[in-house]
Amino acid sequence: MGPDTHRIECFFDCSSPWTYLCFHNLQLLAAELDVAVIWRPFLVGGVFNAVNPSVYESRRNPVPAKARYMLKNLQDWARLAGLQIRFPPPVFPVNSVKAMRACLLLEGHGKLVPFARACFEAYFGAGRDISGDAVLAELCRDVDVEPQWLFEGIGTASIKDQLRANTDELIARGGFGSPTMFVGGDDMYFGNDSLPLVRAALRRETPQRP
Repeated sequence: MGPDTHRIECFFDCSSPWTYLCFHNLQLLAAELDVAVIWRPFLVGGVFNAVNPSVYESRRNPVPAKARYMLKNLQDWARLAGLQIRFPPPVFPVNSVKAMRACLLLEGHGKLVPFARACFEAYFGAGRDISGDAVLAELCRDVDVEPQWLFEGIGTASIKDQLRANTDELIARGGFGSPTMFVGGDDMYFGNDSLPLVRAALRRETPQRP
């Protein structure tokens, strides 16, 4: 077994409702199979600009039948996960750069997961604009993080560079959106609905697990 056998990398951006589903469901899967999740914040807009601009065209000129089904499908998945997803939220798409820099900053302090969860719940549950400093400050307080410390931290060159590097890395590894997961280092899976395939891949990597 290789060094990445007991972990899943997940590149994620809090601006995506499907990523909210995956963020929730992947944690359950990882706990069930006793594997670690390496959360990799990035900017999905940067990926769209570089390798997947068709997303913007589909937003400008949606296929009505497909758009209706997408909304139904999203709510079906949310119901299955026990989540409340309001889509589209009042501000969509949202500028998630500060939120994703914050996730990077908080990773080393054990706060990435609770802060990201708070962002998802605020944006897709309550329809709040997570690009705004006032909302982010309140989310900081919800997870026992000092807002001023966070705003100073996400303004540093090292955090900005790291988020840009994560975005560039996903593109280099063949990614085109959020969420993107890797098992065993290079086995890529995209989207919440790929989690059964992620489960199968993990079981192939660790055949002794039930």
